[in-house]
Amino acid sequence: MTLPPKPPSRPDRVSLWRHLRLFRQDILSAQPARLYRAWMAEFRTPFFRSYLCNDPRLIDLVLTVRPDDFPKSNRIREGLNPLLGNSVFVTNGEVWKRQRRIIDPAFEGGRLKDTFPAIHAAGRAAVARLPEGVVEVEEAMSHAAADVIFRTLFSIPIEDAMAQAVFHEFRAYQRSQPILNLAAFLPLPRWMPRPHKRATLASARRIRALITQMTEARAAQISAGTAPDDLATKIMTTPDPQTGARFDTAEMVDQVAIFFLAGHETSASALAWALCLMALYPDVQTRAAAEAQAALGTDAAPDFAVMGRLRLIRDIFRETLRLYPPVPMMVRENRCPEVFRDRPIAPGAQIVLSPWHVHRHERLWDNPDAFDPDRWSRAETRATAREAYLPFSAGPRVCTGAGFAMAEGTLLLAQLLANFRFDLAEGRPLPVPVAHLTVRAKQGIPLHVTRRS
Repeated sequence: MTLPPKPPSRPDRVSLWRHLRLFRQDILSAQPARLYRAWMAEFRTPFFRSYLCNDPRLIDLVLTVRPDDFPKSNRIREGLNPLLGNSVFVTNGEVWKRQRRIIDPAFEGGRLKDTFPAIHAAGRAAVARLPEGVVEVEEAMSHAAADVIFRTLFSIPIEDAMAQAVFHEFRAYQRSQPILNLAAFLPLPRWMPRPHKRATLASARRIRALITQMTEARAAQISAGTAPDDLATKIMTTPDPQTGARFDTAEMVDQVAIFFLAGHETSASALAWALCLMALYPDVQTRAAAEAQAALGTDAAPDFAVMGRLRLIRDIFRETLRLYPPVPMMVRENRCPEVFRDRPIAPGAQIVLSPWHVHRHERLWDNPDAFDPDRWSRAETRATAREAYLPFSAGPRVCTGAGFAMAEGTLLLAQLLANFRFDLAEGRPLPVPVAHLTVRAKQGIPLHVTRRS
């Protein structure tokens, strides 16, 4: 049986310098194979200790039981600071809690149903754009996911000139930014400038300038009473229930940057890998295409109830997120002395939670490296998933757009499979997963696309 692509593991023992170089290139292949069986592993550097925790009890402790004692590590923030500023993705404590109090209402209750027509329209546009022949689907899915973000956040399609400019700058930023900045490894004082690439800094400045223009224009529409009822308007007009304060322009720019980065990058990654898996497993693709065509019917826009008829495609998307979680690792820092699995952990240690390893852990999942969307209809999988499935994190910091992302991924995948068949491109090697800002393919994912009759 063909297994989905998986990056090679490094030798069990390498020098610190070699490990840092591998880590900067790709954090997935920089890890030893033993981590797919280990409950915990310690990594030592001259400046800090790092503990990778695969034990579900420890993951629950860090993310759900005592999240305030394990804030997000500022080492991860180093590389993202030029773009994300003080966004909800990198903040901690009371600042983060205030941001979530303002943002969360935009994604609650009926808001997902309200955004469904915009997601469906973006899917139809993606179907209309997709050519036949060999297509680099990572790029195509980036385009589609960006279209969803612009339609749901600012009520504009990707064809809008401002949307196009932001999209292309994000592509440049993604290619220039390693997942970890060098400052993540070194104890640099706060006043010292961080060693970012010039291209990264320039892209971040241009992106933030464009988002500022969009945010200021929306603020003017809100003042004039002409703003559309979309996510940007909802967030910008929601007061903090404790203080009554709203986001100012600078704060909103930070949040829009992470909405675009998280919502666009992660969805594009998952959709591209889902199509790759469909090409690898044509029998599953045939079943999924039949389900999509039966559920979606004619070109008329369906209502939200169609999601209940896309069960196999939903499970394909779930399984894709298990095998290729877009955010492969999360890093926290312990504030208090701890004891993990009889090992003392000093304050300030880096606690690494790795969806990549937990989702493929040999002691947690049956046949963990296999693509098996039908596993999600089995009781034992549902039990395992409760403690060992975290593509959107867990606990209070669970991704606020998790439901949105699942609906988007399932619907767009259904629309694509209803209209096209995806096959491996002849003469091209299988894609190799690597971690940049998200889990991507080292040389892209070229697939042969054929329109269904």
